[in-house]
Amino acid sequence: MKKLESSLLNMAVVLTVISVIAGGLLAYVNGVTEGPIQEIKAKALADGIKAVLQADEATVQSTDTIDGGVAIVYKTDKGTAVQAVNNNAFGGSIKVLVGFDAEGNILGYNVLEHAETPGLGAKAGEWFQKGAKGDIIGKHPAKNNLTVSKDGGEVDAITASTITTRAFLGAVNSAYQAYQGGAVDANSSATQQVKENAGDADKAACCGDPAKCEANFCTGDKENCVCGSN
Repeated sequence: MKKLESSLLNMAVVLTVISVIAGGLLAYVNGVTEGPIQEIKAKALADGIKAVLQADEATVQSTDTIDGGVAIVYKTDKGTAVQAVNNNAFGGSIKVLVGFDAEGNILGYNVLEHAETPGLGAKAGEWFQKGAKGDIIGKHPAKNNLTVSKDGGEVDAITASTITTRAFLGAVNSAYQAYQGGAVDANSSATQQVKENAGDADKAACCGDPAKCEANFCTGDKENCVCGSN
């Protein structure tokens, strides 16, 4: 009996030593790799910002995290890049990085993360680029109705991926709202978002002039201007 107890005790000691050594090695490996991983992420972000701003170089001057990370605004010397997420995609969430010029026009975008079906929702990385069928480059979220055409908007949905398209456009419109300095809802649809954006931006800019209001896809008179539709 004593031999059994001694054996069990020795086994426990050995397992404890192994656990301590393994834990130490894991901590060491994490410490060694953490720096390079952060450097890789930082470079990927810097490259992404330059890409969406269509710039060879761009220096981040300030960073603003909105609503706990639903959107992150990177103000640079070449424009503003905004990371935004929408949770209504077919496979879950979709995260995009959108570049805006000083007037709020879209310079470019990158899809950072998604969980969509390969070959369908994954096309979002190309479908909305310059010259593509759903082209949003050069458009202004408060002046153009960046919603799916079947919802009355200006953007052709990815074939067989309307839900993904709505989520992508929701993220783009959320990015624009963050660019303006407003709060962001990751669960808003693209249709809801564009109306809120246009209501905030165009009413202040053009509703004092009904003619100008009409040119910016607004309807109504000075007192009853409705923005975001044409």
